[in-house]
Amino acid sequence: MAQVEATTERIIAADAEKVFDALADYTGTRAKLLPEHFSEYEVREGGDGAGTLVHWKLQATSKRIRDCLLEVTEPTEGQLVEKDRNSSMVTTWTVTPAGEGKSKAVVTTVWDGAGGIGGFFERTFAPKGLGRIYDAVLAKLAAEMER
Repeated sequence: MAQVEATTERIIAADAEKVFDALADYTGTRAKLLPEHFSEYEVREGGDGAGTLVHWKLQATSKRIRDCLLEVTEPTEGQLVEKDRNSSMVTTWTVTPAGEGKSKAVVTTVWDGAGGIGGFFERTFAPKGLGRIYDAVLAKLAAEMER
């Protein structure tokens, strides 16, 4: 099995600390940022950054639905890590300053891909699809922060 990785990023016209706080707010802002690919969103524990346990279903394609139960940690300042209890998937959100009143938000998801021909297609197409999904999240985050 090879590791599969999808990364996307966006410059947001808002202070990095405010952007991070919005991402870490699982009971408020985060739910508003999710596009139609996410369903059954539920905060089960916590709700603000580290210590949060959140559930959702992620529908990457019409046939591929992943049931996610994510434990949230904050290993370093400006970083949220969502580790799925149901799979090898780990999503890392990193927010850093990017000049006066701006921040850079980067989201990277990694997981253990399938082997064989299925794994080839997964490594080829899944990162692009997941990148589009998270680009939509970052676009909604930017719209929320820049109004």
